[in-house]
Amino acid sequence: MIIQQQIQQKLSDEFKPLLLDVINESQNHNVPAGSESHFKVIVVSNAFDGKRLLQRHRAVNKCLAVELSDHIHALAIHTFTEAEWQETQSVSKSPNCLGGSKGDEVMAGKLGK
Repeated sequence: MIIQQQIQQKLSDEFKPLLLDVINESQNHNVPAGSESHFKVIVVSNAFDGKRLLQRHRAVNKCLAVELSDHIHALAIHTFTEAEWQETQSVSKSPNCLGGSKGDEVMAGKLGK
């Protein structure tokens, strides 16, 4: 739970969020038990006011650059202003993992190989 806590702390410090949820989704993937490699973050912050989605995602990626370079394999980023969150108050469910070899088989089938 060390990486999850680091993500939580860094995002809290950087964006002063009104709502922050850091979800470890590693168990849904083909990784060893207890892994911290796949995360979803939901960040609601006034820091995103006037910023486009790409700018928000770049800011989150920059904030978590160390973790992304060494520890995190996948990061789903959901950023909202307070007004946007009031309208939405939900995010899409993450897709099921096909695993490396399963995904390769599916893609090979789609490509006719």
